Amino acid sequence: MFVSIEGVDGSGKSTQVRLLEEYLRGLGREVVATREPGGTELGEAVRRLVLNGPGMAGWAEAALFAASRAEHAAEVIRPALARGADVVCDRFVDSSLAYQGIARGLGVDAVLQLNLTVLEGLLPDRTFVLAVDAAAASARRLGEPDRIEREGDAFQAEVGAAYEVLAGRFPERIELLDGSRDPAAIAEAVRLRVEGLL
Repeated sequence: MFVSIEGVDGSGKSTQVRLLEEYLRGLGREVVATREPGGTELGEAVRRLVLNGPGMAGWAEAALFAASRAEHAAEVIRPALARGADVVCDRFVDSSLAYQGIARGLGVDAVLQLNLTVLEGLLPDRTFVLAVDAAAASARRLGEPDRIEREGDAFQAEVGAAYEVLAGRFPERIELLDGSRDPAAIAEAVRLRVEGLL
């Protein structure tokens, strides 16, 4: 099973990845919990560049994320799935569709095609989007904001709206969850939905 958890920065994705990983391990399953950008040596280098580096054009940003994702799929995700492990990923392709495809105006179809090409068609079985008000998400974030977070609540609100568009376009794969709820309640909702994938 391959599940990704999405949302604006500060929506609680990392918490839900950890709780789902704990639940699946409790069932005796092998779980690979990973994140994007990151998950590999190349991915972590790209993470530092896109989150803490200089400003960049939208397509440069999209291409860097796609390159990181291609390596992540080849080195981590596909091998895990091939040996029967579950993969729980903090962000995957839908981040690029929301941030670059919609919020940066590059186009969902163009960004999706780039990613489907480098991923050889690999998509999550299910994607959960934690829908949360941009200002509330901003208040939850810890530490110094990264390059994308510094674009402010207005940009994050655009990204949140973009995820809603994606959920409407790909309802068979993407599900919106109320990210303002208690983390335990969200985790329970996720568990109920992944039971059908096990």
